[in-house]
Amino acid sequence: MNAEKRKVLVIGGGISGLTAALEAAEAGAQVVITEKAPYLGGRVAQLHRYFPKLCPPTCGLEINFRRIKENPNVTFYTMAEVTQISGSAGDFEVTVKVNPRYVNDRCVGCDACAEACTEWRVNDFNYGLDKTKAAYLPFDMAFPQKYVIDASVCTGDCGQKCLEACKYEAIDLNMKPETLKIKVDSIIMAGGWEPYDIAKADNLGFGKVANVITNMQMERLAAANGPTGGQILRPSDQAPPKKVAFVQCAGSRDENHLPYCSYICCMASLKQATYLREKDPEAEAYIFYIDIRSPGRYEQFFWKVRDDEGVHLIRGKVAKVEQEPGTGNVTIVAEDTATGDKVRMTFDMVVLAAGMVPSTKASPFPLPLSYTPDGFIVQELLPPGIFAVGTMKGPLDVMKSNEDATGAALKSLISVGGRS
Repeated sequence: MNAEKRKVLVIGGGISGLTAALEAAEAGAQVVITEKAPYLGGRVAQLHRYFPKLCPPTCGLEINFRRIKENPNVTFYTMAEVTQISGSAGDFEVTVKVNPRYVNDRCVGCDACAEACTEWRVNDFNYGLDKTKAAYLPFDMAFPQKYVIDASVCTGDCGQKCLEACKYEAIDLNMKPETLKIKVDSIIMAGGWEPYDIAKADNLGFGKVANVITNMQMERLAAANGPTGGQILRPSDQAPPKKVAFVQCAGSRDENHLPYCSYICCMASLKQATYLREKDPEAEAYIFYIDIRSPGRYEQFFWKVRDDEGVHLIRGKVAKVEQEPGTGNVTIVAEDTATGDKVRMTFDMVVLAAGMVPSTKASPFPLPLSYTPDGFIVQELLPPGIFAVGTMKGPLDVMKSNEDATGAALKSLISVGGRS
């Protein structure tokens, strides 16, 4: 293996994509990262804390971003989508469409464009819990640290006002989509995952019942750079909830939605119960579960949360989530399988542990790949020189995704000889 002659494409700039890219680049390979979002970091960037150290994602991501800046072997494109792949191991040709950002490399992140902007957009980074201007920085630690203009919501002279406000000439309203042709030896697919559209589960009330949110929305509420500055407040009236229900397996392990276990949900809800208790020691968390899955070292974390007097675990499948008439409160109907009793309880807010769906389910890769019925890639049937990592192959947490990405980086370097 001559790593210095290898060129690797990593599709996806989330945590597993960054890990695979940096491991390959630091071994000497030339690496190109494509990411469809305007920033690198993926889903992890949206978390308040992540396992196993329960530290903010900016800790690990900032280190990776610095490694990228310092490594001349890494090139990356944001707002970029792979549209075509041809060739074979050692000689792939990849077509990449880079969508216009309307902000160039002169941007210094001064916020002048956003201040001048007159249009608003739903903030997808915060899962719709607030809005940003059409000219926006995705989040405070975004990499690259460049603003982006959402042209889909710009009307009238909105863009012109941004242009006039920028004294660095960083606004380019004439940007057009670009098409790149890239030759690589191997490809690592790190497209990540999407939260299940839990509105499809009519009985759980998401989108219809006030103060029913998803687990990822809970992460954004708890995060210091989130829509409430780190205060856990219910959406309807911005009141701090005193009694919160966490509903496990919201869509997962259900033949009508996701028949598989999404792996991360139990630990996410246990973790989020600690968010609630840390922010308000008088608040109470009720976790409705089928069974708790806390593999390996996480078992001790489960014990710690279980023994907290403000956390109550109820073994039972939630049948219905309803609006309490005349209030912003939420009523849950469930069966307590430990006692056989029907439970009806009212909460200030309900958090649904929505399952994990591979990104390939909605956006298949431009390759004749083999998928499981659930949309996960079958690694054993991939063409030579192509590797899937992390949640492309099945539900995983951050730690295991990183381990898998490290292995994929090595495989990508030894799979075929480099071009001379």
